[in-house]
Amino acid sequence: MIPASVLDLSPVPEGGTTADALHNTLDLARHAEALGYRRYWLAEHHNMAGIASAATSVVIGQVAAATSTIRVGAGGIMLPNHSPLVIAEQFGTLATLFPDRIDLGLGRAPGSDQMTAMALRRNHASGDRFPEDVVELIGFLGDSAEKQPVRAVPGEGTHVPVWILGSSLFGAQLAAHLGLPYAFASHFAPDALEQAAQIYRERFQPGVTQAPCFMLAANVWAADTEAEAKRLRTSQQQAFANLRSGNPGKLPRPVDDIGAVLDPRYLAMADHALSLSATGTRAQVAEGLSQLLARYRPDELILSSAIHDPEARRHSYALAMQALQDLG
Repeated sequence: MIPASVLDLSPVPEGGTTADALHNTLDLARHAEALGYRRYWLAEHHNMAGIASAATSVVIGQVAAATSTIRVGAGGIMLPNHSPLVIAEQFGTLATLFPDRIDLGLGRAPGSDQMTAMALRRNHASGDRFPEDVVELIGFLGDSAEKQPVRAVPGEGTHVPVWILGSSLFGAQLAAHLGLPYAFASHFAPDALEQAAQIYRERFQPGVTQAPCFMLAANVWAADTEAEAKRLRTSQQQAFANLRSGNPGKLPRPVDDIGAVLDPRYLAMADHALSLSATGTRAQVAEGLSQLLARYRPDELILSSAIHDPEARRHSYALAMQALQDLG
């Protein structure tokens, strides 16, 4: 069976709090570990009422402490917001506390708007330094040279696995050039997926890793009936439409008729962005994931399942794992 992982943004449900969201994350992580998922990744976003994983390394530490075997990491850290040394120290500390269980996915986007980026003290040109910062960060996590003036303590010698994340061709080229594993954010930006995967595989040069490793991100909404799965999906459709219309907020409650609450233009935008998905019963999700695996041939799969009700979200991930097991 293809290795499968969980991508969690610690969604804050409408009617709930950030404390609820973080509690739900810990519950889901324990559940995912018991189900056999390989990794549990959290993402950095700022100034968003619907996402509680802003302090990503802190949440990763809590998830790692609440579990025992599943790999835990960032999907990802938005490196232009940080100095490479600080991230090396944070993830070096995590790797020291939880040996051989920590992953570090790196993204080039700010994960915020311009005003929030300014509040983060972010240099607007820092995104242009992303390749250099990645190399510097990997160096801090590697073995220190004799008399090296600046070292990450903790961090040096931990060799935390670094992934490049992306939704465009830039990340694919960088990951191929540096010989790093690559994860594509096709769960919300599917347009460049096929070309990015091709470029990554064709241009890969052995470096940090010796062979390409391509991770595909997909949405899953699974339930006991197709109607219920489609209803669960309406929360993410509303959330995406709200974001695109300039009204982001908490993850909305699901609705019976999405066409009755969303402008057709925004619904079309949401459906396109979320098109790399599998929705329905266990059998329908198995069929949907089978088609994605056959077309894109990923080495790993990471699933996002943004669902308002935490119990329904846990059940969705259980059905998705059963669907993957059915595929063999």
